[in-house]
Amino acid sequence: MTGTPMIVNALGQLDNPNAERSRAAAGELNQTSEQFTLDARTLSEARASGLTAVNITLGYVMGDLPPYEHTLHEIDVWDRLVAGHPDDLLKVTTVADIDTAAREGRTGVIYGFQNAEAVGDDAGRVATFAERGVRVVQLTYNQANHLGGGSMAPADTALTGFGREVIDALNDHHLMVDLSHSGERTCLEAARHSRVPVSVNHTGCRALTDLPRNKTDEELRLVASRGGFVGIYFMPFLNPTGHARAADVVEHIAHAVDVCGDDHVGIGTDGPVTAIDDLDAYRAHLAEHVARRQEAGVSAAGERADTSPFVVDLRGVDQFRELMRLLERRGFSSERIEKIMGRNFVDYAARVWKA
Repeated sequence: MTGTPMIVNALGQLDNPNAERSRAAAGELNQTSEQFTLDARTLSEARASGLTAVNITLGYVMGDLPPYEHTLHEIDVWDRLVAGHPDDLLKVTTVADIDTAAREGRTGVIYGFQNAEAVGDDAGRVATFAERGVRVVQLTYNQANHLGGGSMAPADTALTGFGREVIDALNDHHLMVDLSHSGERTCLEAARHSRVPVSVNHTGCRALTDLPRNKTDEELRLVASRGGFVGIYFMPFLNPTGHARAADVVEHIAHAVDVCGDDHVGIGTDGPVTAIDDLDAYRAHLAEHVARRQEAGVSAAGERADTSPFVVDLRGVDQFRELMRLLERRGFSSERIEKIMGRNFVDYAARVWKA
């Protein structure tokens, strides 16, 4: 295809995983934004990849840090990081900011949560997060919390009354309700309860690979039918062997488009642009990392010592261009590819953020 479309990663990272600090923190359950490495390589490779904007995870996800206080601290950290790189980064709070990032060759940074534990028992905190620039809130991680069930909780774990209250607050303040990692019943009930379209920013299709981190066709169809968005990740859960390849990413995108339609599917890689340079050394430590997650009860079915949390042939600076080439080879039109690579997320954001 000719030209470079806007590329928006609905869930990703800005990090150099080869840096000593990032390597040292890779196995920690309480990994914080201060342990990521936002260096010159990270910034230059994000720009070279064509990345327009990325929803990064900040705040509490798991572990023993105080969720609310830690999350406010992480927002401060990212505010400083973005302010410290004005030529490279732009904090995104509106769709216009994504357009500005594209026009100016900067990378837009969307603040998002992967667990709503930081809300505590006070839905009024949503207003504080919105004021601080958070634009995406995922209800649960893999476990159940006081809002509903995660993907590793029993499939019939319901959305709680407080979960409904939090969704109402997210709707009122124009924040995305992200149902990635949620269990099936919680996902369906949340999508039906929300007055505003919801998203599943990083997932796969369970019809192709039957693992709980992937979404059923019923979930995908409901999210899309209400004007929502589904992002396909570059993760091992896309193949039953745990060794997903680029071809698997393409097939999951194609299935999601078949179920959801052309206007509701995009990408949420769940990884950085900068690739790990020494895969052998990384794999030597992977078993320890997976064991820690399993011991803490936060891992997902399909995580094993031999399953890397990325797609080995869809990494690095060329990952988005390679995906576009593969989609074109699969028969997708330029217009469809443009939607998948970013336009669908931007249009969904316009429906939610209202600015």
